[in-house]
Amino acid sequence: MASEVAAATSEVPAGAPTTAEKQTHKLERKWTFWFDNQSKPKQGAAWGTSLRKVYTFDTVEEFWCLYDQIFRPSKFTANADFHLFRAGVEPKWEDPECANGGKWTVTSNKKANLDTMWLETLMSLIGEQFDEADEICGVVASVRQRHDKLSLWTKTAANEAAQMGIGRKWKEIIDVTDKISYSFHDDSRRERSAKSRYNV
Repeated sequence: MASEVAAATSEVPAGAPTTAEKQTHKLERKWTFWFDNQSKPKQGAAWGTSLRKVYTFDTVEEFWCLYDQIFRPSKFTANADFHLFRAGVEPKWEDPECANGGKWTVTSNKKANLDTMWLETLMSLIGEQFDEADEICGVVASVRQRHDKLSLWTKTAANEAAQMGIGRKWKEIIDVTDKISYSFHDDSRRERSAKSRYNV
């Protein structure tokens, strides 16, 4: 009996996954979760000092494990920001990938809506559902006292055709009928309430 088992296992090619091993599904690119809790900022601390990298992943299985283990945005304390960005891109205006970009923003006053829109957006990003996928830097869920926000960050704000395509697709993905707006990071740097440049 032992010799039969040995003979059977010797025929399995080296490196081939056994039935005990789980096969993983690789994503097109790597993604990183970030967390930022600004509810207790240190006096005089620069923006971004509380930003923390949580985890970088590149398989479907890792994503679901992380999503199941990490709190949904509705569970976060007020003033917390949760980010999913392409690996190697920091969720900061100063990052070279984001410097000339901007963001589509949608607000929600229902926590359940934020959770649904957040998950739909995450799945559309890691599933490469946007035609202009290379234009997308990442997404930010901002939990606030009155209205929560979801912002989709993109790379080239001046490329109106690409931004409009992304905006229309995102609106369809998150099932929003109200108008959503796009603002340039450059404008936001200069004025706190920057005017929107594009709307869909």
